[in-house]
Amino acid sequence: MKKFLLSTGSFLLCINVLFAQKYTVQAPDQQTEITVLVTDRVSYSVIHNNATLISPSQIGLELEGKGWSPALKVKKANLRSSDEEVFPIVRQKNKVISDHYNELVVDFKNKLSLVFRAYNNGVAYRWEYHGKGPLKVVNELLRFTFNADDSVYYPQETGFYSHNERLYQKYSVAGIDSQKLASLPALVDHEGTKVLITEADLYDYPGLWLIGNGKNALKGIFPAHPSQEKETSDRDRIVVERDHFLAETMAPRSLPWRVLMIADKDADLISNQLVYLLSRATKEDFSWVKPGKVAWDWWNANNIYNVDFRAGINTDTYKYYIDFAASNGLDYIILDEGWSDIRDLLKVVPTINLDELSAYAKQKNVGIILWMTWLALDKQLDQALDQFVQWGVRGIKVDFMQRDDQLMVNFYERVAKAAAKRKLLVDFHGAYKPTGMERLYPNVISLEGVDGLDQSKWDNTKSIGPDHNLMLPFIRMCAGPMDYTPGAMQNAQKSDWHPVFNNPSSLGTRCHQLAMYVIYESPLQMLADNPTHYMREPECLDFLSKVPTVWDQTLPLDGKTGHYVVVARKAANGDWYIGAMTDWSPREISISLSFLENGNYSMDLWQDGINADRNANDFKKSHETVDRSRSLTVHLAPGGGWVARLVKN
Repeated sequence: MKKFLLSTGSFLLCINVLFAQKYTVQAPDQQTEITVLVTDRVSYSVIHNNATLISPSQIGLELEGKGWSPALKVKKANLRSSDEEVFPIVRQKNKVISDHYNELVVDFKNKLSLVFRAYNNGVAYRWEYHGKGPLKVVNELLRFTFNADDSVYYPQETGFYSHNERLYQKYSVAGIDSQKLASLPALVDHEGTKVLITEADLYDYPGLWLIGNGKNALKGIFPAHPSQEKETSDRDRIVVERDHFLAETMAPRSLPWRVLMIADKDADLISNQLVYLLSRATKEDFSWVKPGKVAWDWWNANNIYNVDFRAGINTDTYKYYIDFAASNGLDYIILDEGWSDIRDLLKVVPTINLDELSAYAKQKNVGIILWMTWLALDKQLDQALDQFVQWGVRGIKVDFMQRDDQLMVNFYERVAKAAAKRKLLVDFHGAYKPTGMERLYPNVISLEGVDGLDQSKWDNTKSIGPDHNLMLPFIRMCAGPMDYTPGAMQNAQKSDWHPVFNNPSSLGTRCHQLAMYVIYESPLQMLADNPTHYMREPECLDFLSKVPTVWDQTLPLDGKTGHYVVVARKAANGDWYIGAMTDWSPREISISLSFLENGNYSMDLWQDGINADRNANDFKKSHETVDRSRSLTVHLAPGGGWVARLVKN
């Protein structure tokens, strides 16, 4: 039995020419190793820190008229290494991202290739097809084989028709069978090492979901291509029949990356940017994209007061929002549901003069973003967007897609491209998780796909609170921008809270909400509450008016999934912000300031008040001078938070 060995740097290629082909590639730091085995089938395994993380797991691809990939014969295998710097147009986490990996490419004889990449913080693979012309992908097989008793934070769904706004259920891998469906991302705890499963570079193909086999593996599953759809309301178009295939596309092409983020410390998940790095980059000029904060009307039900006009969906109310935004450094306001006929985006309601409002906003240097259903936009795309440009609108918020089959995935790109052509921002709500579209279309500035604050308006189960909020930085946020819509200025402890639709409040403390602006990432970040409430809270508004929505540097300092998190971020002007949040357990955390540069910093901090465990509105703002030698002791109330702004003297 002959073996030929090729070694370059830290990765390795082995070929066993008699019975099977075996290929091995290591991450640059040599702590993670991928092995690909090709026999009568294709499988892969992952070793991390000398221990098996993913046991041999079968993968495959079925193309119409070409059969399953396991029957393929290897033509050749190549290895390469890449170490580059990426400069994102919109700096969600960092102004510079290191893109350092080793790559294995296995070419098969029927024009298919399998590409594996090993990073220091994860692994990924995808299929490529090099033929030309029409192509139907009938099925894709993928598995992630863990230990049966590994635990999983699992966003369980009831079906493919979903907003993907889910709580995380904790199961053992063996506790997940074929009836337990989940959207992504999902987080596996393998003996303390975290493995986050998601995907990247999703275009012209359905999204990846998960089920289990009731033993030791999670399996990929996809919504098949729709063959018949039906409109059931003014915002819903459901799939009533599906084809026998997943995608009808054109070759040559690459399929989406299947991504496994790996972290030995929970907090390291927060700095992982593999989804962004694995997604295709734009070649267009998007320097016009302007991140910023938004005064939002829907959550607070336009329930403003201390004014001389009737509050509601009308010109006077939105002028009030514009004045509030202009006075406090906010870049945008949103006109959410109600500004137009729900089915006709060209028909503005009589109570709003959009020409007058647009002129007023322009005078105040505030942009307007318009909400709409995807269904109305799908029918009026070019006509509506052209009209929005005439009105001087700066962006759109598109809602209620609730699907990620191939047709809907293509809708996202169609909207992103059409909006970019007109220099409009896009915020997708009712959306699937981010898959890196923001790299090709930086005007796609945020996405929902999260069980966020808006759900608290009717949350009788008290689920949208600190326990859930402390899952999000380690799971959903790892996929990309997350429009949670924070900012409640009415806050309550769990025993005192109940949902009120027109006058909502949040579970957890005031500082829990403030800390979200440092910990939660969304380049278009909402101020969800009533402007009147903000104006009666000048100390909080002092923080909200200055905190950025994009960052030059992100340093996760500490955290445990579902329990607590501490993050430091550096703004473009050199200021540092630190945020901390806890679950319903009170907590004392030590924060070292050793990451600061030499010199003194003026630190403003907002902390839970001494009575915040009884009255969640209680907070204290204070000021002190610090330097990098200091270590801070932070006290967090149940459901609490802490936030600081540090300006160099």
